[in-house]
Amino acid sequence: MKTHPTVTHRGNLIRSTQWAGVRTGDAVVVDGIKGRQSWVFVAHVVNEVTSEEWVDVRGGRVGETKGRSFRPELIYPSGAKKGSRLVGLPLALAPQLPLSFESERSGTSK
Repeated sequence: MKTHPTVTHRGNLIRSTQWAGVRTGDAVVVDGIKGRQSWVFVAHVVNEVTSEEWVDVRGGRVGETKGRSFRPELIYPSGAKKGSRLVGLPLALAPQLPLSFESERSGTSK
């Protein structure tokens, strides 16, 4: 069962557990990280004063659980890695919206 997104304000920072169609715990791919590493999305953070934004992820090599932060343009959906290559666009440019998004907005269902 998916949890509802949470938005937290702490000082100048706005932290959201949902961003570009991914939620906390969803697998993501980070561009520029070498080796066999797996990452899961934790939160999207925006600094209201400087307009800087970053994505917090957790993971790393097998058996590791590091917390790291990356620029949004380095975060890709989980299916973007084909061998050692990244295909497609990062989540910042191509959000992963659910297929039922349009029907939910218009009030119709299938």
